[in-house]
Amino acid sequence: MTSYAQTSSDELHALRAALEDEYNGFKAKGLSLNMARGKPSAAQLDLSLPLLDILSSTSDLRAADGTDIRNYGVGTGLPEARTLMAVLLDDDPANVIVCGNSSLNIMYDEIARCMNFGTLGCAPWATLDTVKWLCPVPGYDRHFAITEQFGIEMINIAMDDNGPCMDQVEELVANDPAIKGIWCVPTYSNPGGVEYSDEVVRRLARMTCAAPDFRIFWDNAYCVHHLDPDPAHHAHVLDIGAACREAGHPDRYLKFASTSKITFPGAGVAALAASPANIAEIARMMNVQTIGHDKFNQLRHVRFLKDADGIAAHMAKHAAIIRPKFDLVEQKLSEGLADVDCHWSTPRGGYFVCFYGPAGTAKRIVELAKEAGVTMTGAGAPFPYHKDPEDSVIRIAPTLPPIEELDLALDVFVCCVKLASVEALLND
Repeated sequence: MTSYAQTSSDELHALRAALEDEYNGFKAKGLSLNMARGKPSAAQLDLSLPLLDILSSTSDLRAADGTDIRNYGVGTGLPEARTLMAVLLDDDPANVIVCGNSSLNIMYDEIARCMNFGTLGCAPWATLDTVKWLCPVPGYDRHFAITEQFGIEMINIAMDDNGPCMDQVEELVANDPAIKGIWCVPTYSNPGGVEYSDEVVRRLARMTCAAPDFRIFWDNAYCVHHLDPDPAHHAHVLDIGAACREAGHPDRYLKFASTSKITFPGAGVAALAASPANIAEIARMMNVQTIGHDKFNQLRHVRFLKDADGIAAHMAKHAAIIRPKFDLVEQKLSEGLADVDCHWSTPRGGYFVCFYGPAGTAKRIVELAKEAGVTMTGAGAPFPYHKDPEDSVIRIAPTLPPIEELDLALDVFVCCVKLASVEALLND
């Protein structure tokens, strides 16, 4: 078939009429479907229900070091919980602090500490005239919301299949001491599914920074969220901690992870890993903030997930549930949008597909989908300040709906993409 861009005006008008009829048919169904956020489905959540019964009044409620988990204390986390979370953080348990349920919360707190108190002897960021942050795009909207809330100026960094554009990053950080950090989702990035190459990781670690307190916020959110059952096809991203130590910048990184999409979002366990100097400073400040996090939940997770092999086995069950959904997205988009000037990611893991529509159509596509009863992530969300320069990127989150609902939602989405594309060509 001829692509829409090569279609005559008369043919486009006829195509729009046919697409409007199809679209109105969807609207008449009164649908209420949701592909807005990367949430586990009910079937995935069911996998972790045994965790709730793993401790009881007759259980041994002491940690490996004899700590009574019912009482105060252990601000850095139970020893066995630090060992478990070190698997997700690719680090030594001694360099891990286990916190509450949310890694996003830890990131927020760390920004707040740097703003209020500085880090490792550097001036508090709040005392500076300007603080800037590098934001690889498309990226995670909640990361950008944190830096925006603190009044930090965000700078877009282009992404490719290897990670952030390092020529751009290196030039910026070498010449501007106001740039204090960069957001990174190195494995199956949100939403592009990008896996950082070894060279990108090494360049981040060794680059010259004008700010001595520059920090890489390394969000390992999807490090075990593989879609392929074959371990040979899993992402294996180079450890930023080891790379920074090798480059002579051992304090540059802060790594974050949680079990939010492994067990229960909102009731999981989160942790960070960093250099001994950073860990000592954070633990000292955290000791004022809290006497200790939920040790019941830490021990529950240790006894449920056990170790690296236990995590892998559990995540294989997740993959079996969501892999058909990602396959369906690929099928529907490939079959339905062959004539539209668009493309999309085909991730090997994570929770999202990143869709790149014709320039100037993303807001219209999302608007059309909403009116037809399909909720998408807002257009512009994967960019700082919700400003997509091309108005083309849409994040598709296929995990939450049952596959039958996803099938219908994707039919609506394909129709909306076609209709918005034809409208844009006619407006031109």
